[in-house]
Amino acid sequence: MELKATALGKRMAQHPYDRVELLNAGVKVSGDRHEYLIPFNQLTAIRCKRGLVWGELEFVLPDDKVVRLHGTEWADTQRFHHHLQSRWQLWSEEMSAIAAEVLQQQLSVIADHRAAGKWLTRSAVAQLRQKILQALEALPVPVSRLDSFDNCRELWVQCQAWLKDIAASRLKHNQAYTEAMLAQYSAFFDHVESSPLNSAQARAVVNGERSLLVLAGAGSGKTSVLVARAGWLLTRGEAAPDQILLLAFGRKAAQEMDDRIQQRLNTDAISAKTFHALALQIIQQSSKKVPVISKLENDSAARYKLLTTYWQQQCQEKKAQAKGWRQWLEEEMGWDVPEEDYWHDAKMVRRMGSRLDRWVSLMRMHGGSQAEMIESAPEEIRELFGKRVKLMAPLLKAWKTALKDEGAVDFSGLIHQAINLLEKGRFVSPWKHILVDEFQDISPQRAALLAALRKQNSQTTLFAVGDDWQAIYRFSGAQLSLTTAFEHYFGEGDSCALDTTYRFNSRIGEIANRFIQQNPHQLSKPLNSLSAGDKKAVTLLPDEQLDALLDKLSGYAKPEQRILIMARYHHLKPAALEKAATRWPKLTIDFMTIHASKGQQADYAIILGLQSGQDAFPAPARESIMEQALLPQPEDFPDAEERRLLYVAMTRARQKVWLLYNKAQPSVFVDVLKSLDVPAVRKP
Repeated sequence: MELKATALGKRMAQHPYDRVELLNAGVKVSGDRHEYLIPFNQLTAIRCKRGLVWGELEFVLPDDKVVRLHGTEWADTQRFHHHLQSRWQLWSEEMSAIAAEVLQQQLSVIADHRAAGKWLTRSAVAQLRQKILQALEALPVPVSRLDSFDNCRELWVQCQAWLKDIAASRLKHNQAYTEAMLAQYSAFFDHVESSPLNSAQARAVVNGERSLLVLAGAGSGKTSVLVARAGWLLTRGEAAPDQILLLAFGRKAAQEMDDRIQQRLNTDAISAKTFHALALQIIQQSSKKVPVISKLENDSAARYKLLTTYWQQQCQEKKAQAKGWRQWLEEEMGWDVPEEDYWHDAKMVRRMGSRLDRWVSLMRMHGGSQAEMIESAPEEIRELFGKRVKLMAPLLKAWKTALKDEGAVDFSGLIHQAINLLEKGRFVSPWKHILVDEFQDISPQRAALLAALRKQNSQTTLFAVGDDWQAIYRFSGAQLSLTTAFEHYFGEGDSCALDTTYRFNSRIGEIANRFIQQNPHQLSKPLNSLSAGDKKAVTLLPDEQLDALLDKLSGYAKPEQRILIMARYHHLKPAALEKAATRWPKLTIDFMTIHASKGQQADYAIILGLQSGQDAFPAPARESIMEQALLPQPEDFPDAEERRLLYVAMTRARQKVWLLYNKAQPSVFVDVLKSLDVPAVRKP
């Protein structure tokens, strides 16, 4: 069937289309120079209009695009329209049945996901959404017409509601799932640890997101959550013991985790590993050679001797090297370098040992070529860093030669080898779930090892427990942004916070929390205390009052109560402690640096050395170009890591904290603490 414009209509309309032909399932609109094929599945409406003289047909397409035919005789236009409309509606009814079936299938898939009794991950929902969108693209009618079909209308409304608010739908499902799990497994959460898990802890354990960051503030029970998570995976049958990888940063922490799991879960099938032990296992299982860890790694004196010997040799044999090192040490390090053959000066050699060891370690940790190291350095120091690298190159070569002669590897080489084997597919990861303790201490190198493990199996979950407020190890390569920008590095996921501390009272919590959150780069999180504390639970005290403070403590502190004295530097250990055994024989007193105190707790904490000038706290930045180029970039906030260090010190105490400051040269932190309403008293 065909409809044409009249000769006069064609001439008057001056339109590119002057005829339309009805096809099997569509129409062809054409003119002398143009032709437009419109299948029924692209039509959203057909309109018939009457002009002053002639008829007009409009074919409406998606996005309100309209193709018009003018200049047709009105009666013919009506007849054609009626016939076309009947054919199109008949076709539409047939196609709507197919569309309804497709929509029903998608709603069934959504319902199946909801009813599966599983956590809906972001990636699973994203895949489901993509699948539904692909199904909708395959519908035989435009989605804009679905509302007009009785058999599709409600189904389409339900699909749209889910697609439009997919995040809320996922959240609603997961909240319902969590409540069901907490109720169903209440006995597990009550008994998996010595004390029942609180709501925040249990919800973190149940969370099934592929990448989950659990922010565990000081004393909030992070170890309990890690143990419970491993137990939960076993109880639910989501993993066998050998599919769970638990990682800690030190051997002592790994052993403590092992003991806790064996005690609480009654199994020795799950074993916590350090990152180095993990790397060793990967290498052992994927190559014929069993790597040997260099003896140098545990012998700092031998390392210093090796590196200073080669340094002296370089300076002795090459004038350019001697000149370059002199320039480095005088101009950048600010050292007084002797005039003649300074590399033989005993004091210089002693000072160089630890520096050379650190710089070689940083270069090994980076792992790239010298050119890659230089290229990755900040632009403003790149040229100078390049000169430093050239001076260090012979020492790095000497280190590698020593390892080769020993037939051994160092710790950095161990992890680099493991990553290489994973990327080449020579080791296939058996782990479905990776649990990491103290995540805030992770370095780019260790993060790369995690990424290589997860790349082999996209379904591997990462359960990371840490606290960005306690990130104090940048000097050893830890990169804070791996925690604060967790999703950027480890994929879209969730974060949650353990909101209750079982260690310190609310007054210590109030001061410590306000103090740390003055840095806007720190993640905001609640941390509530179970007990109240009076205003003097945190007190500023002049440093000459230490003896008087210990005298007073001896009057009320019980022998079983621990007093922890901390300082920024080990050499600030107070002389008063030498007489502690006889003057305060009933007091239990320990001294350690603040860095060493991480993970410790005591009834009373005394923090020394809040001073400026010599041995200042906060310590001034003393990084050489090597550290600036090879360590992760610090956040743009004054004394950020030093502030975290003081936060760690304050949160060691259960009952009271005394901050001892130098009255003549007080630390800048003293005024900050006073602004937070910390009282300054003359005597304890």
